[in-house]
Amino acid sequence: MPDLVADTLRRLGGCATWAELRGSHSERALRRARSAGEVLRVARGRYVVPEVEEHRSLAAARTATLSHLSAAVTHGWKVKTVPDDAWVTVRRKRHLRSRDLVGIVPHWQDLTAREVEDGVTAPLRTVLDCARVLPFDSALAVADSALRSGTVGRADLVDSAAHTRGPGARDLRRVARHADGRAANPFESVLRALAIEVGLDLTPQLVVTEPGLFAIVDLGSEKLRLALEADGYATHGTRAGLRKDCRRHTELAVYAWASLRYTYWDVMDDQTWVRWTLQSWLDVHEGRAPSAPPHRRHEQAEAA
Repeated sequence: MPDLVADTLRRLGGCATWAELRGSHSERALRRARSAGEVLRVARGRYVVPEVEEHRSLAAARTATLSHLSAAVTHGWKVKTVPDDAWVTVRRKRHLRSRDLVGIVPHWQDLTAREVEDGVTAPLRTVLDCARVLPFDSALAVADSALRSGTVGRADLVDSAAHTRGPGARDLRRVARHADGRAANPFESVLRALAIEVGLDLTPQLVVTEPGLFAIVDLGSEKLRLALEADGYATHGTRAGLRKDCRRHTELAVYAWASLRYTYWDVMDDQTWVRWTLQSWLDVHEGRAPSAPPHRRHEQAEAA
C-alpha cells in the first residue's frame, strides 16, 4: 500500500513544497489530501502537517507560548520527527491543572517580549530551546533548517550559545558549533550528527572534482576522500536516475573515494548500525581492526 501524503510530509520533516511531494505522489492524490485536511497549504506551493494548527490551538487555550519543536514546524523548518503533542512554554511560577497537561509538553520559562512573535517563540529563541533539551541529532536538524531558512544567522546563534549558562548550555554550544545551513534536509542532518559522534566532521553538499568528474555529495571530506550519501525515498524513481546514481558511485570509487550510502530508515531507525559503519570505516582508515557488526555481536553472545 502506498504511503499517505501526510506520511510523506512527516518523513520530509513536517513541511514541504509541492514539488517535493510530487516526487512521491500524483497531483490528484495531493489535491485529495489537501481537501481532506491531511495537509495544510500555508503559502503558494508550501504545505505543512495539520499539527501546526492543532498545536497553536492547544497553546492558545492554555495561554501558553508555542515553543521548541512545535515552534520549529510552525516557522516552516523541517524537523527529524514531527511532535504528536504541542510543545509550549509557560511562566515559571504558573501552575497547570492535570487536565491542562493533556496533549502538551510543557516547559517553564519567563520569556521577554522580543522572544515571542504572534504566540510563538521567535526563531532564535526556538533554536536555543531545542538545542538545550533535544537529543543532538534532533537539535542539529532544527538548527540546520533554521540557518537554511535564513531566519536565524549563524553568528547570532554562536554568540547566544556562548553567553548561555545553566542546564543544557553545553549541549547548546555543541549544536551551535556544528550547525550548517548547507544541509539539505533532516535526513542529512541526522546522518551528519551520527558522523560527528564518532569523530567524523564532514562538510554538507561537498563538491568533488577529479579529471572528468564533477559531483556534489551529501556529506564528505576531501582530506579523508570520504563521501556519505543519504539515499532518499525517491532517489531511484527512474531508470535515468538509477543509472546516474550508479555511475557517480562507481566514478568516485575509480578515484579512490570511499562512498558510504544510507537509507532513510537506517539513519532514523537503526542508528546503532550506522554508527558502527562510520566507526569501522574510521578504524580501518586509521589502521585499526574494526569491531564485529552489531548483529554479529548479538549472534556471538547468543552462541556463547
